[in-house]
Amino acid sequence: MFYYLVRPIVYYNYLLIAAAVIPAIFLMIRVYKSDHLEKESPDFLYKLVRAGVLSSLLALVEERIFCYVLDQYVEPNTVKYNLILYFCIVAVAEESSKYIFLRKNSWNDREFNCQYDGVVYAVFVSLGFALWENISYVLNYGLSTAIARAVTAIPGHACFGVFMGTFYGIAKKYDYAGEKGKTVLFTILSLIIPMLIHGAYDYIAALEQQDAGWYFLAFIFVFFVISYILVGQVSKKDIFINEDKTINKK
Repeated sequence: MFYYLVRPIVYYNYLLIAAAVIPAIFLMIRVYKSDHLEKESPDFLYKLVRAGVLSSLLALVEERIFCYVLDQYVEPNTVKYNLILYFCIVAVAEESSKYIFLRKNSWNDREFNCQYDGVVYAVFVSLGFALWENISYVLNYGLSTAIARAVTAIPGHACFGVFMGTFYGIAKKYDYAGEKGKTVLFTILSLIIPMLIHGAYDYIAALEQQDAGWYFLAFIFVFFVISYILVGQVSKKDIFINEDKTINKK
């Protein structure tokens, strides 16, 4: 009797989780299939998704702490408050957390031997982050939230990952070449560029002006198109970046 009473609730939660997870998986497959030079092992990609989930927990802690501090010193719902919140707290916490786990799990791995690998790794970490974040959102706010985030937030995190991974792959290429100055430069860009885009994304989404919705739609349309083109270009121009041009599995 108890089973028949709770079954609709259980099935509904399964539906919500599926709605949260499927868009992330779809984007992972899209990026994976664009890796024409040499595919990464499933075990390694799973490790990156798991790293993305862990990065979301780190970001959550950071955001809670810094938002508490922000609320003590800056009046909420002001331009200054939103700029600090979205550019200096949310964007920095989330993108730096992704990068920490991306770097820890991939930089010295033997599979990282192609420039496009950087895009694959960063996108899988970002979508692991988005996957866990989306599950928590839809369980709290319902199926309509899952639909909205499927066409905005999840692709948004993937696109942040595209930009991070593009510069991350270039940084690794220069690291193999022993050019430390350029390695540092592109490492910094792999952090700064996604942070700026992420901050702009959240700030525009939070605008309350009459035409704010159209501004946000225009922003995400241009942003997604650029990211889609970038994936194609980086994939098409992919090169081996280590000396022997072979992969040594762990």
